[in-house]
This record gives sequence, structure tokens and C-alpha cells, in this order.
Amino acid sequence: MAATPVWSVDPRTGKQREQVAVEATSREVDEAVRAAHAARGALADRTARAGFLRAAAELLDEAAAHVIEAADAETALGPGRLTGELARTTGQLRAFADAVDEGAYLDIRIDRADAGAVPPRPELRRYKVPLGVVAVYAASNFPLAFSVPGGDTASALAAGCPVVVKAHPDHPATSELCASLLRRAAVAAGLPAEVVAVVHGFDAGLELIRHPLVTAAGFTGSIRGGRALFDAAAARPVPIPFHGELGSLNPVVVTPAAAAERAEEIAAGLAGAVTLGVGQFCVKPGLVLVPEGADGDRFTGTLTKALGETEPGVLLDHRMRENFISGVTRRAALPGVTAPVTPGSGGEHTVGAGYLTVPARSLLEGGAYEVLLEECFGPVTVVVRYADQEEAGSVLGLLPGNLSATLQLSAAEADGGPGPAAELIAQVTALAGRIVVNGWPTGVAVAPAQHHGGPYPAATSHSTSVGGTAIERWLRPVVYQSVPDPLLPAELREANPLGLPRRVTGG
Repeated sequence: MAATPVWSVDPRTGKQREQVAVEATSREVDEAVRAAHAARGALADRTARAGFLRAAAELLDEAAAHVIEAADAETALGPGRLTGELARTTGQLRAFADAVDEGAYLDIRIDRADAGAVPPRPELRRYKVPLGVVAVYAASNFPLAFSVPGGDTASALAAGCPVVVKAHPDHPATSELCASLLRRAAVAAGLPAEVVAVVHGFDAGLELIRHPLVTAAGFTGSIRGGRALFDAAAARPVPIPFHGELGSLNPVVVTPAAAAERAEEIAAGLAGAVTLGVGQFCVKPGLVLVPEGADGDRFTGTLTKALGETEPGVLLDHRMRENFISGVTRRAALPGVTAPVTPGSGGEHTVGAGYLTVPARSLLEGGAYEVLLEECFGPVTVVVRYADQEEAGSVLGLLPGNLSATLQLSAAEADGGPGPAAELIAQVTALAGRIVVNGWPTGVAVAPAQHHGGPYPAATSHSTSVGGTAIERWLRPVVYQSVPDPLLPAELREANPLGLPRRVTGG
């Protein structure tokens, strides 16, 4: 059987640019995983691991012009956006190198023996060890930060896990370029190049999740694709953790007081958040609760003007463009739904931004209106006009899990303590992994306290894919009971030869 070619495609024209690779066969996936598995011992060297991550960041920075050019040619995201994304990518590689050096992620805990305790307590020493080979499924909308050199890869490598990445078909050339840089960095740090591998093809992705030597997986993408892989991970003879980010509506609530105070300002901010990256951010606000009445009308008036003046943009590929157009067409056809600015086709290869409006009472009817509670990938949002807080709360009660939830409050509400605003925060806390007040969820800071996840379907686990604690996904705890000091791992020995942070209980 002839090998299936993998083409790099220009989304601005829909034309093939170059053949980058061929789709991996079952045998090639097996070889990549087995080579990665064989290299895991080398990653046990924490010093080499940290050096590898820093070398990868340096090589990516040195090749910035080439990397950005390749990514822009395949995604049409633009040099400005991609320059920032590359900085984010190299920044998180360096942050994880620092985490490896520090060693707090090992969560070392020592309970000294206490024969006088009831019941008596033996000597217990606990830390975390890497799981093994991790499968990473690259995202379409972040060709760097959530792809081959992105957060899943960086955190898994930091944990000591080799990585096999299933490249996204929207940016195969960028994936190959970044993989070559990571492999060069590994060799420069004294590690086998096989600690990072890339495979292409839908079938290769299925082979990867089923491979017996793959111990965990990270995914960013659609609910349909992520759920299929999640189910496959659970159906294995030995199930494995699947950390998937699948989709999010990212609701926004504009309170009546906030609309009265600054309706135009909030609407302008929303327009920017909805159109950022042509609406292809996983935290794009997709459902906005706005009060009925004159203040809400001022809000929609400003939003209409801002989105109406937005130039058409190019989505990541033509399949996404078709899905966007059909999705907004289906939603706009519902009774009672209007489109003050009609989203949809902006030209042969582009889409136009817009928004839909619907009364909250219609949404609460359910039935066909439930489609408005599903993410529509692209530059569109749904404005829900509500009569009072009870009605707004009822709409929030319909929503599935989300990555984020945003509250736009008045100055008095923000400073007022207990009351309706506090009740709203409590309600949306049950819906989302990140709560934003008087800001916008687009732009996920890479920081130790960050959480990028949420209740299903936003994520399939309670872990984060962004921030320092993302490393925890690829580790498991092991406790050593009454093990003689010379037989303990170096990280747990009494003298603490590695100088690692630890929590000790007992004398």
C-alpha cells in the first residue's frame, strides 16, 4: 500500500504548499514509542533534563524567524500573534527547567517512625516518579504553545517522561521543524534524540493511544475527537490517564449595574475578545448574559458597531471555515434568534465576525435551542438578554463545564462583599476552572497559580494544562516504608544529598 502523504496547506488559499511527511504506519508508531521508552532512563538525570529544556528554548529563540514564518504560512495567525506565542512557548520551557532544578514538584514527604503513636507509625518516605512515555495530541489553534514544543510536551519532559507527539494536520511543517529543534537540544544536553518523536496521521493517533508502552496522554481539541481518544484510553487492557481539553463556552455575565455604569466599555472589550485570533481561542467568550432594557441596548449597539467594523479573517483551515458557516447558519435559523451582525462567510477563504441574540426565556425552553449552549469555533458569540438575576441564574444552570467564567461587575458590586455578586461568583465557580472579574478570559497567563481546565467537557480530568502544576499529570506517588537508607532513592535519603525541599513529620 502506498504511503499517504502529509501536505502543508496554505489556509489563505486552500492550496497545498509542500509535502512534509507521510502518515505513520502501525510499525512506525510502534518503533517511535519503543525508542522513547528505551530513552526514559536517560531522562532520570534531573540536571540533564533541565539543561535540555533550556537548550530547547534557546534553539527555538535562535530559529524564531524561521519558526514564525513556517507557522504563519500554515495557520494565517500572523507574525505578531505568533511572535508572542513563541515567547510564551520558550518561557514555559524555561519555567519547567526551573521547576526541575527546584524539585518541589517531587512533593517529598517524610514521616519518621513513632512506636508510641496509636497505632504505631512506621518510617514512611514518599515522592513522585514519572509515569513513562506520554502521548501528546497537538492543538490546531496554537501551533507552538499547545503543539510539539508546547505545554504538554514541556511538562511531560520536565517530569522525566519521553514524549511522542501526534502532529496536527494543520501545521505539519511547523511540527517537523520544532521537533528537529527539540531533538537537537536533547543531544546537546547529552540525552538521546528519541526522548521526543513526532508521528502524523489519524490512524497513527489511534495506534498511539492504544500502544501498551504509552502511559498517559494529553489532548487539546474538539469534544468529538477528544472523547473518542478518552474512551480508547479507558478501553485499553490497562487504562491510562487521559488529560483532555475538549471545548468550552466561557460564559460572561454583565450585571445590570455594570451595564448602567460602562455598557460601551464592556461591549468594546467583548468584541476584542471574540475576534482575537479570529475567534479561535479556547477561552473565547461564547455566551454573554446581558440585561434587557436601555443599558443592555447601549451594550448591543456598541457591540454591533465594533463587530461590524471588523475585517474578515482566515480560519486555520477550510474545514473549520465550513463548520463555522454551517454552525452559525443553524443557530441563526432558530425562532427568536436575531443576528445584528451576521457572522459567516466573508469571502472565498475568509469569515466575517458577528453575534447572535436570543431572549433568555427562549434558551430556557431547551429543545433546538440547546445548540446555543455548544461551542462554535470562530468569531461569533451569543448574547442572551435576561430580565432579572433569577433568569440569568437559570441560564447559567443549563451550562456544562467550562474553562472560564467571567463576571462584569460595577465598582460598587466589586467592593460590596456578600450580595448578588458574591452569589454569582459561587454559582460560576461550580461551572469553570478560572473565574475572571472585570477582565476577559482570552490570554492565559503561564504562571505557577494558573489553572487551565474545568468540569467536563472543558477537561477530562481536574488537572491543568497550563502553569507549574501541569507537571503533576505525568507523575505518580510512591511511598517507601521502613526501607534502609542505603536502599532508598537519592531523593529520599536522610542526608538529603540532592538538597531537595521536603516536608518532615516527627523527631
